[in-house]
Amino acid sequence: MSIPLEDLFNDVIAKAQRGLGLSDSRLAAKSGLTVDEILNAREGSADYALLLKLAPHLNLHGPSLVTMSHNAWHPLDVELPGLAQFNTTYHDMTVNAYLVWDAETKNAIAFDTGADAGPMIDFIKNNDLNLSLIFLTHTHPDHIMDLVKLSADGAVTAFVHAREACAGAKTFELNETDSWQSGGLKIEPRSTWGHSKGGISYVVSGLSKPVAIVGDALFASSMGGGMVSFADALATNRKEIFSLPDNTVICPGHGPLTTVGEEKAHNPFYPEFK
Repeated sequence: MSIPLEDLFNDVIAKAQRGLGLSDSRLAAKSGLTVDEILNAREGSADYALLLKLAPHLNLHGPSLVTMSHNAWHPLDVELPGLAQFNTTYHDMTVNAYLVWDAETKNAIAFDTGADAGPMIDFIKNNDLNLSLIFLTHTHPDHIMDLVKLSADGAVTAFVHAREACAGAKTFELNETDSWQSGGLKIEPRSTWGHSKGGISYVVSGLSKPVAIVGDALFASSMGGGMVSFADALATNRKEIFSLPDNTVICPGHGPLTTVGEEKAHNPFYPEFK
């Protein structure tokens, strides 16, 4: 069963409005809509014409927002040998962690832990893989909750950006670390901060397609909230994720797998690619 989209159209509206710092009254004045219409849209009730009128004032792509409101798009299923997604429950939501491995050497690399690393650990054992490294996209609790178990209490080295130092992980700086190698795989860190202060996306090469594990920087047809800086969250995604080849598989912290090409076509936050 495919994982549903992390955000609905009204979540996108709320994230954009909050990120831009627009009050309901200010957004109403800019868009020509009433405050009640904006409240209704943010609560999940809006018609086609209203969304098209509202979207430009939130720097969103109107038709993509309308498509979301009709639940008319979901990314294609991704089957990529050497990549596995683990979706675990955290309170009232789910969170993703990932495993990438080299078929020849059986070396595996984990990205985040999710709320429960048990399914990933079982997968590693059942497929005779060797967990060689762990990388953390950011240190919000749902992404690192099971680090002690996954790392076997530190036996496997975990890495995190220095701006988000946490217990059980070794820190790195981007200007000191170009990439890591494990078997036939290369892991390149890219700064995609804004949702968190030291958010990192990891670009993996060595499989049949490039893979980007992006944490909460980007979701299918949405993005993480700009909790630290909405402007920088948008900018770093544009620079570090949307510059990747269109066939790059995007592995988000929540929701389904997607690709750079699909996000260019369907993500309302990036109208310039439509």
